[in-house]
Amino acid sequence: MIKNVFFITLFSMFSPLFLFSQQKINDNLLESEVKTKVQKYNEQINFVKAQRFFFDKEWDSTLVYSMKQLSSKNAPELRNYCHYFRAISFFEKKIIKEAKKEFNLISSEFKFYYKVNFSLGEIALEQNEFKIALSHFNTIEKLNKDFYDFKKSTVIHNIGLCYLHLEKFDRAENYLFKGAELQEKEKDTLLLIGSYIDLANLYYIQYKDNQAIPYFEKAYHLSKRIKSLDLKRVAAKNMAAVEENRKNFNLALEYRKEYETWKDSLYDQNKVWAIAQVEKKFAVKQKQKEVDVLAAENKVKIAERNGFLISSVLLLILFGTGVYFYRQKIRNNRIILAQKNELDELNATKDKLFSIVSHDLRSSVNALKTSNGKLMENLENKNFTELDVLLHNNSTIANGAYNLLDNLLNWALLQTQQAYFYQESLHLSTIVQHVEYNYKPLMLNANINFKSDVSKSDYVFADMDSLKIIIRNMLDNAIKFSKENGTISIYTRPSSEEFCYLVIEDTGLGMNETTRQELLKETVLLSKKKNDDIIGTGLGMQLCKSLIRKNGGKLEIESEENVGTKMIIILPKFKNHG
Repeated sequence: MIKNVFFITLFSMFSPLFLFSQQKINDNLLESEVKTKVQKYNEQINFVKAQRFFFDKEWDSTLVYSMKQLSSKNAPELRNYCHYFRAISFFEKKIIKEAKKEFNLISSEFKFYYKVNFSLGEIALEQNEFKIALSHFNTIEKLNKDFYDFKKSTVIHNIGLCYLHLEKFDRAENYLFKGAELQEKEKDTLLLIGSYIDLANLYYIQYKDNQAIPYFEKAYHLSKRIKSLDLKRVAAKNMAAVEENRKNFNLALEYRKEYETWKDSLYDQNKVWAIAQVEKKFAVKQKQKEVDVLAAENKVKIAERNGFLISSVLLLILFGTGVYFYRQKIRNNRIILAQKNELDELNATKDKLFSIVSHDLRSSVNALKTSNGKLMENLENKNFTELDVLLHNNSTIANGAYNLLDNLLNWALLQTQQAYFYQESLHLSTIVQHVEYNYKPLMLNANINFKSDVSKSDYVFADMDSLKIIIRNMLDNAIKFSKENGTISIYTRPSSEEFCYLVIEDTGLGMNETTRQELLKETVLLSKKKNDDIIGTGLGMQLCKSLIRKNGGKLEIESEENVGTKMIIILPKFKNHG
């Protein structure tokens, strides 16, 4: 029974994981041949653009211009190249069905048809069509030349994988060993780790544990010399399963901890890449906006020129009409100028916002990276006291980054009018309890006393999600500005006939009158305060003011330096509550 559990643990990640390491293609030969075609057919503009975008890995543009070249029906010699460009573009975009369709449109006379066979084999292997994959790889193996511009070990290894999935173990063992030997000569550590794991699985599914485990160990030790977090993670997980099967649970636990460390590191790396992609898309959008503004200005200039010519010719005949159109033109120019100024102001706000947010996110990620490094050191030294401090520190950093991203998302939805907003009767005390539940552990950890005395009889007319965001941000600020052993109180003041008064009070740093007035200003621009370590971006306060206004309420602030601050949220009552 234990053996079966171990088998599932290893084999479930065996099939798709190492496809990335099976193709290390060097496109120098293809690129050289394509450049020759460009010189020969330099008048085929669409082909010239398609190949440039292809080698720059701009897949969408490649698809557009290669399709235009195919539609022109000129230079039939270029058709195979265009279909190949499109197939690879679809493959990179994970649109496998269209990629296969384009590969199948390529003639077998194509000079690089062996690359087509390789890609079709790779797709079939990924889709568990092992006999089809084997057919493609066998075709390449039979070629007389030494596999052109990709490594022979890649094809040999893939054939071994196909036989392994088809449960032809003798053939699989032969090819996997052959591939591993070539990879050892080529000194390709990444591919070699994959080969060792595949060989280990080959023996393990045949219950040949003594032959399998040394290859798992080889893969693990090799993974120490590479930067691939994914392979480190898998190698550590395999060793954990091996030691669990050996009943060596202490060592298995160490491997499990190492696996979780690499898993978290991989998640952080993916998060950084995701942020980089968002920043890239934002930069592209900003550039497009600049182009659009320039286009609008050019159109205005053309309109002015045409208007001047027409008015010059018809001045005597249509003097009155000319004056009318001239005034209309001046009015339109003023409107366009006003819109341009408004757009510039909005762009300046967004530029400043993203600059601040990017800085704070980078600081948080860097702090998390540094803390994780210390965490790994203390984990190895088994310094559990320091580990506890570092884990709490990581949690604080992660919470801060999460709150910043959450505020950014809500601010963006609010600015683009995409946020769902529905005002209804809400029991104020219940809403406050929902929010404060998540903050009590934070305040307890920071040695901050908390008091809640919200009237049970108050009902407000507001949007529930936005009200929670307001209270959450106010509590965040109160915790941020409070000192150790301070107190945070949330309570309601006696309400008027029209409004409820919810007060969030802290005994923290407080603020002077100038800062208080600045916070209450109606402005679309954000501003950094003096203490960057405490304040952050100011986005939360800006978001709160916008949401309070949207709910028909207002914000008041009472504060004294070194005494504390009262944030007073005034919301309309729900009058018809029975």
